[in-house]
Amino acid sequence: MQLQRWWIRKLAVLASAFVLTFGLIVYLSLNAVAQPLPTKLTASLPREFCDRATHQHVLHAASPDGVRSGAHAVWLNRRLLKWPGVDGSGTFRLYHSLRGQIVAKPKTRTVGFEGVVSTDLFFGDIPADIAARFKYVANGVVLSVRDGDAVRMAELHKQQIVLVNEDGDGNVLDATTLQIAGALDDQYSGASRIEDFGVTVTAKNTRFRIWAPTAHAVTVCVYKTGTGKASQTEEMLWDAGTGAWSAAISSDHSREYYTYLVDVNVAGVGLVRNRVTDPYSISLTTDSARSYIADLRDPLLKPRGWDNDRAMNRVKAQTDMVIYELHVRDFSINDMTVPRRHRGKYAAFNHIGSLGMKHLKTLSDAGMTDVHLLPVFDFATVPEADCVAPRLDMLKMVADGEAQQAAVMAQKDRDCFNWGYDPFHYTAPEGSYATNASDGARRIIELRQMVAALHRIGLRVGMDVVYNHTSAAGQDKKSVLDRIVPGYYHRLNASGAIEKSTCCENTATENIMMAKLMADSVVTWAREYKIDSFRFDLMGHQPRSAMEELKVRLNAATGRDIQLIGEGWNFGEVADGARFVQASQLSLNGSGIGTFSDRARDAVRGGGAADNGLAMVKRQGYINGLGYDRNAPAGVEPRTDELLRAADMVRVGLAGSIRDYPLKTYRDEVTPLHRIDYSGQPAGYASEPAEAVNYVENHDNQTLFDINVYKLPVDTSREDRARVQILALAINAFSQGVAYFHAGVDLLRSKSMDRNSFDSGDWFNRIDWSGHDNYFATGAPPKADNVGDYGLIKPLLANPRIKPTPAEIAWTRNAFRDLLKIRASTSLFRLQTSAEIISRLTFYNIGAKQTPTLLVGHLNGAGHDDARFGELIYLINVDKVAQEIRIDEMVGKSFILHPVHSNSQAADQRVRREARFDSATGVFRVPARSAAVFVIK
Repeated sequence: MQLQRWWIRKLAVLASAFVLTFGLIVYLSLNAVAQPLPTKLTASLPREFCDRATHQHVLHAASPDGVRSGAHAVWLNRRLLKWPGVDGSGTFRLYHSLRGQIVAKPKTRTVGFEGVVSTDLFFGDIPADIAARFKYVANGVVLSVRDGDAVRMAELHKQQIVLVNEDGDGNVLDATTLQIAGALDDQYSGASRIEDFGVTVTAKNTRFRIWAPTAHAVTVCVYKTGTGKASQTEEMLWDAGTGAWSAAISSDHSREYYTYLVDVNVAGVGLVRNRVTDPYSISLTTDSARSYIADLRDPLLKPRGWDNDRAMNRVKAQTDMVIYELHVRDFSINDMTVPRRHRGKYAAFNHIGSLGMKHLKTLSDAGMTDVHLLPVFDFATVPEADCVAPRLDMLKMVADGEAQQAAVMAQKDRDCFNWGYDPFHYTAPEGSYATNASDGARRIIELRQMVAALHRIGLRVGMDVVYNHTSAAGQDKKSVLDRIVPGYYHRLNASGAIEKSTCCENTATENIMMAKLMADSVVTWAREYKIDSFRFDLMGHQPRSAMEELKVRLNAATGRDIQLIGEGWNFGEVADGARFVQASQLSLNGSGIGTFSDRARDAVRGGGAADNGLAMVKRQGYINGLGYDRNAPAGVEPRTDELLRAADMVRVGLAGSIRDYPLKTYRDEVTPLHRIDYSGQPAGYASEPAEAVNYVENHDNQTLFDINVYKLPVDTSREDRARVQILALAINAFSQGVAYFHAGVDLLRSKSMDRNSFDSGDWFNRIDWSGHDNYFATGAPPKADNVGDYGLIKPLLANPRIKPTPAEIAWTRNAFRDLLKIRASTSLFRLQTSAEIISRLTFYNIGAKQTPTLLVGHLNGAGHDDARFGELIYLINVDKVAQEIRIDEMVGKSFILHPVHSNSQAADQRVRREARFDSATGVFRVPARSAAVFVIK
């Protein structure tokens, strides 16, 4: 009997297990196959959603229990996925839910799903291109979707999808959501060939197209004005082949506005209806609330003569570029010769008789070729209506006082100033610079007028663009891309969070449609606004391939050579090629794309950009006293090799940072520049001179004048401070490659020692084109980035002997113009190939026995087009005393001072009077703290 009861219990257990297993199989089968797969949860969209105050409406909230945070698995393409850190044990299923109700908790069964897709372990070879793209993804299980389910994945990507690892009983071992870019790029690669994203206007209709492959429904809302209620809506149609949605409404709706309603699943939120502007907006209304409907070819959007506007053809090669970096608001906000309503606006550039435009015209006449504008695309941080300009005229103006910065900082979130490195819409002009931000047409017309005005005075126009990040992501009101295709446009880390190494939400230009958005945007700026060149912010965070493809497409679309330069810094999650071959300093050889060279910059200024405290003061640079004019904190210890190393690093810059240029170093070793160490990197990194952009000051960090205030001995005279400034600018002007200067550097511009003035208001960013004031000692700089150095800053600001007078400012301005004239006078400072630099540039006074405070470069002009001179020698003496050098090879030659120096109107009369060459002995003499050029015609 006992044995019989045991068998009865055994059979009962087996029967129960069979019933449970069979039931589970039936349940899963019904969910996976039998149930219809809806793609849209609402039939028609009430127009009220177009007009609601909120930018989002949750249609179906996600389950609060949900799935653990993060997207740890990665779609490699439409069929393959990888889950790092997980082995192949157990079963892997993809659960999906339209309403975002999935709950997958360990040791329980998954619930809240509407269907399930089984996956198989994948043991084959991952395609080489896919393996290369996702090389950064850690080891883990690779899974594949079965053939029968692969065709359904396009629809499933519109839903919440959770990858669950289950045990033999169907209980959750682990669960995660997935990173989706690989699947979307594979599934919808045809979208990259669509050429009419955004709005297209014809006489018969107005068409809209947006890429939103994961959306359930998209509707376009059309408004007669920038503030009124929607006049009509149109449901858009989805193209399953490209993932794009499109709609057309009858007639021409130019000068009206639109937004999109996008129904989309958002991780952790649920099914959401987002009201969002167009990523391809060409203009907007106030504060970017609505996109503007227009055809940029519409004659009503063109200033008079726009179709015939052309930049002067003065840049035959990239090395001909001499750039002046300028902020639109800085240019005129302080210029009383501009009508008040145009100050700080695009329109200021139309006033040809203003002090600012006269200054730019004089620079153009001297040899400046380009103005590079800090961001003029639509950015997020300045209120376009009712921004405030803090008044400081009632304050007691103490040179080192804190009241000025307190007044500025109290309004920093409401004031009219920001550098603009926080993109909102990449291809629409910024509205705060327009005279009427509420009118989408004004910002288009006025930006074009600005470009034309600069072209008329002989200056090409460059644009600073920021495609490496957005100002916001997720469901933030100022997030655009992420509210249309959540999780696609940004670069994600291993847990699915957005990388922020650039400061903000990093974009992923390695993804097809983000790269396309960047390229489409740049082409629009070049073609429709006649932008002549582009400067890419943190370009090293983008793939080299994306930049090269962009350049080819850009030149084909415009029929002209558009120069590309950018910041090639190597850092963050992409550093050292971790994800792709970067568009960085060390990875752009042979591309013709230029990157900023920090080699000579750091040697000239001293130290590095991140220095602070006494260490910053002690680390003097080549021009401001390293080893030969020590400041008090630097002490009086014997000179080490620091000055010799700095002199060699300056020569690296003078030679264009060319990899293979041979230099005899202070160690008496002849070595190519790429074998000289620069903080663990090769000092020489460029294949060709066009790939090196030389600078000693730009908008970032302290101005050159201010950094020299730290580093020069306190008792340095005002005259010598001006001379030190010109020494740095001379090194830049005489360097091979692209020459880049910051606006106001020729006026001894100061930001009252502010190290990071991106949000420091007009007060700390002003320029005085009259040359009366450089704005040093106009208050302690904002505390956020400077208070730790107040102990150093305040005594310097309070020292009345440091601030220059109008006489020193005028001398610097005129001496800089002479440098521009000298660079423009001969192609020898603008050699186009590394071979020419190697064969034509020779340095003297080099090696172990050099006089390190004297730089001597010889350029051979024989047979070179536009050289104008058979030979040229430049000498840069940074020391406080005059210096002589004998060069035996020059004995008997007939060198004379460059005509710019010998002119009676030359700014630097010291050079005109005292610089000499003795043909009989081959001796050159150059006065203290001077740069001189000698030539043979």
